[in-house]
Amino acid sequence: MLKDIPELKVEDMALAIVPDLGEDEAPHEFTVWDVFLINLKNQQVHGVLVTSRGYGVCDGEEVKTSVLRHFFDYVDPLSAVRVEPIDRQVFGLNNEYWLSFYIGSTIYDRKYTFLPETIMEENFSHIPVIDKQGVMIK
Repeated sequence: MLKDIPELKVEDMALAIVPDLGEDEAPHEFTVWDVFLINLKNQQVHGVLVTSRGYGVCDGEEVKTSVLRHFFDYVDPLSAVRVEPIDRQVFGLNNEYWLSFYIGSTIYDRKYTFLPETIMEENFSHIPVIDKQGVMIK
């Protein structure tokens, strides 16, 4: 029976964590960071739900953040939406985002996880659509 369920692969959707540098040229301790959902598709997606949570070990103790949920009626083609700000203090944790959305009447979902200590300038790349530098999972 499981073989009868179609395996729907999420493509052309990305999550990016980007510093808002303002006038500065390099990320530093007080920089504001934002999480963006980027629709790289040539079609609109709707009923978009993004849940976020952090988890891991800090100073020898297990740490879990609150689960946050963000809903967007739609995300236009080749556009981005700001999901949430993110604090540098959780960069040492696994930062997990579950994305669910519809195309027509078909639902798609995918998990994106930014591993501990990967949100750093050494891992920056150009983020399409928003035209900034940051860390992206596609």
